[in-house]
Amino acid sequence: MKLIESNINELKLVLNEKFEKVVVSFLNSKDGGNIYLGINDKGQPIGIQEIDRIQLEVKDRIKNNISPSTLGLFDVIVEEVDEIEILHIVIASGTEKPYYIKKRGMSPEGCFTRVGSSVEPMSSEMIIDLFSKRTKNSLKSIVSPIQNLTFSQLKIYYEEAGYEIGNNFLNQLELMNDDGKFNYVAYLLSDNNSISVQIAKYQGLDSYNLIENEEYGHCCLIKATKNVLNRLELENRTFTQITSIERKEIKKIDPIALREAVINAMVHNDYSHEYAAKFELYEDRLEISSIGGLPERFTKEDFLGGFSAPKNKELMRVFKDIGLVEQLGTGIRRILKTYTPDIYEFYPNFIRVTFRYKENLLSVNTFSEIRDVNEIQKNILVIISKEPSITQEVMASKLNVSKRTIIRHMNILESLQLIKRIGDNRTGRWEIL
Repeated sequence: MKLIESNINELKLVLNEKFEKVVVSFLNSKDGGNIYLGINDKGQPIGIQEIDRIQLEVKDRIKNNISPSTLGLFDVIVEEVDEIEILHIVIASGTEKPYYIKKRGMSPEGCFTRVGSSVEPMSSEMIIDLFSKRTKNSLKSIVSPIQNLTFSQLKIYYEEAGYEIGNNFLNQLELMNDDGKFNYVAYLLSDNNSISVQIAKYQGLDSYNLIENEEYGHCCLIKATKNVLNRLELENRTFTQITSIERKEIKKIDPIALREAVINAMVHNDYSHEYAAKFELYEDRLEISSIGGLPERFTKEDFLGGFSAPKNKELMRVFKDIGLVEQLGTGIRRILKTYTPDIYEFYPNFIRVTFRYKENLLSVNTFSEIRDVNEIQKNILVIISKEPSITQEVMASKLNVSKRTIIRHMNILESLQLIKRIGDNRTGRWEIL
């Protein structure tokens, strides 16, 4: 690890009085940034004494000394470099610019921005311009359409994560406005709401023939997210490749990438119009579409580079608290470790990620050791392994035989307990045993 100061990296040997200035400059920048504590200006790790105490002090200073709220916009991580512990503070680009040091107010003395590797005060004109563009439709500023809300599910998730639930729990999560009314974030996290999260499943490669449409919404968004993850995990079948050397089991979609894409869609979706993210299963792919385009001033390159600008920072904080989000800005990078950037499509009002299913690597040779199975039956097994919802008519066409022949051979495979039918004739699928 060899770090140098840049527009996105700041190196500090110790926590000093200039710390808030640096944090504010990253919050006000387009890309956010990283502050490394315990590293000298040559990029060498020196370490930090009483690192646990310093970690708590960093969190308190960011949370209490900067305005607007930095909730969900920063992460403080203990990292080890050459067996020396340092602090890595990740700062996301804020959505309510300009950010400023509270005691100095929204002025050139309190507002800062990043210019190269330096921190510069903002001009009055820049401050006025950013303030005029400040997001008016943030979920925190929208009043919940229902005020009689309960949060038993959310409290259970926090208790399971090891948190103590006090009387100030809802205020700490910023679920209430200054006038004491629940905001839209509270509405999304409450036990009951009108947000419908749906998973649609189609037969074939287009949306013409809908065979399943399951709904997981109308509850705490955390619960809905976990239900979607569980449902898609069931769909993410394991393919098996058997060779003379080894047996490999391969998922249709990389599980880590799938989890990150689902959580990104749920956290960063634009809920201001009561539309949730959409999940669509086809024979050859999964499409996940989240409402809302790129954040303001963000490019595709910024997005794919993993720069973080949480659209719903209050939701991000909650998802992180309960362990669904590990660290700011890592979701896209985790996905792109396995997939190429062209899985993403960007539109003015939504972003879509498409996961093409990995090919089932079974071949006719896979079944060569099965006794009492002829060549047609082996081919049927291969086709079913790749297209479990295939019809007998299509299979007959692929193998250039009659449908009656296919039926006869499939009956034999069923009697040998090599295949079975799951579901009815219209919407079901074949499974290899």
